Amino acid sequence: MSHLDRRTFLTLGTKPHQPSPATADQTLERLPAALEQKLALRAAGPPTSGLTKYTGPWTRDEAIHLTRRALLGPVKADVDYFLGKTMEDAVNEILYAPFVPPAEPVNDYNNPDYTDPEVPFGASFLNASYDPGAEFYRAESVRAWWVRQMMGSDRSIREKMTLFWHNHVPVQFYETQFGSMLYRYNKTLRENALGNFKTLLRAITLDPAMLFYLNGYLNSKFAPDENYGREIQELFVIGKDLPAYFTEDDVKAAARLLTGWRTDGFSVFFFANEHDTANKQFSAFYNNRLIQGRSGPGAGDAELDDFLDMLFEQPEAARFVCRKIYRFFVFHDIDAQTEQNIIVPLAQIFRDNNYDILPVLDVLFKSEHFFDILNRGAVIKSPVDMVIGLFRCFNVQLPGNADLLDNFFISLQTAYRMSDMLQIPGDPPNVAGWQAYYQKPALDKIWINTGTLPRRGQFTEAMVLYGIFGLNNRAVIDALAWAATLSDPANLNALIDESLALFLGLPVSQAVIDSLKPILLSGLPNESYWTLAWELYEADPSNEMVAGAVRQRLQAFLWRVLQMEEYQLS
Repeated sequence: MSHLDRRTFLTLGTKPHQPSPATADQTLERLPAALEQKLALRAAGPPTSGLTKYTGPWTRDEAIHLTRRALLGPVKADVDYFLGKTMEDAVNEILYAPFVPPAEPVNDYNNPDYTDPEVPFGASFLNASYDPGAEFYRAESVRAWWVRQMMGSDRSIREKMTLFWHNHVPVQFYETQFGSMLYRYNKTLRENALGNFKTLLRAITLDPAMLFYLNGYLNSKFAPDENYGREIQELFVIGKDLPAYFTEDDVKAAARLLTGWRTDGFSVFFFANEHDTANKQFSAFYNNRLIQGRSGPGAGDAELDDFLDMLFEQPEAARFVCRKIYRFFVFHDIDAQTEQNIIVPLAQIFRDNNYDILPVLDVLFKSEHFFDILNRGAVIKSPVDMVIGLFRCFNVQLPGNADLLDNFFISLQTAYRMSDMLQIPGDPPNVAGWQAYYQKPALDKIWINTGTLPRRGQFTEAMVLYGIFGLNNRAVIDALAWAATLSDPANLNALIDESLALFLGLPVSQAVIDSLKPILLSGLPNESYWTLAWELYEADPSNEMVAGAVRQRLQAFLWRVLQMEEYQLS
């Protein structure tokens, strides 16, 4: 059975992993008017706030901003929970939550058209031998599993940091179709997401998926491969933000230093006879560092450690990673003032703590700058933030273990919806990650173009009205269950106010609020008609005539709110 034929059991299975040119190359859309106003305010007077600890009010607005940026939300239950704490305690819980490793993926992909020859349905495929016919399914199972980890993430920043590191040190699933190898790559990111960056980078350098993706497993003294030696400097540690940086000779020296590493997809081995044992000379950018060539079974480890020490001794390493963190969590553009007030001191904290990531995040998320009003609602949501956030905000349910195939099916369709919007977990467009996090001058505006903006609207419309269908189940917003979680759903004004605060990145005018009321009132003249309708539903939720009438009003209301420009902002 061909690669394409095996996918036909998926309704959306013929969609490519990478966005099609028709989606990716559309012209940028007009920015939301609310965002244009926010950016104009920033241009007129950029934030002057720094890393001093925030001591301002701790209200619903601040809690929503924190959960929107640090988590995949905001979720009302999380906002309410954190409002019962201080700002400092809320940030501490998000950053320092105990890590509980998730259950591993299993074969959830066997279907009437395909059966994995080695792995029974419901069993783990992580130790199964490589099978060219099965690896597409296994890799897509890992992707769908990862989507579900994000959907089910708790009050911890770990899942969002796992996505951050995937963007920073990416492996493309599409180019590396070996399910167990891709799972272990993702596991490495998650386990090290809040640890030490030097430790993470060493683990990624010798990760089987990375060795395969950037040809490290082919690198030998007989044919040095420069891919990883270049990318570790240009994209992972140093960057190219300086007027003078590393040289082509540095790339060649790094390639020679990394020769001899091999993988079978499960483990990593060092072949000393394929390692270049000569000395490796680096340029003045690295203070003319000479890394001593070694031989024998420990040569690869010793030279790699020397190389990483050299990279992290370069002060630009800390600044480069701190800029990536800032763009991911705070604001995409870094002006000279932000560089001096935020990036430089954060980088010093990073270096002073031997590249542990938590001290940097701790200071940033507790700072006046993070909570500065000019940084709220100032960026366009990434597709992951929008799609996963919607599932979490509305507590959209998947079938889970009750129907493993549908669980896989719906999760994977959700991933493909994000692909339509230019961001599918597992497949950044290249080794540099998603352009919206680095490509100047557009940056986050890249998410919105004439192809992707309609897809965003189509997705929210689908989730409100009919959902994403599996073979036996569907994932859809339950408008009645959602409304019941609000503080006072019978109160028309309270319902609208709380909904808009949770869903929209910026406040809207009273005129907009007034335009929403007739939707919930079905055009009736008095607000009490909504209260009566809700109370009748609460009194007898099994009465489908009453429930249906309330559901239709809520669906119309949600459809309208989730189509608003402000919903695209974070």
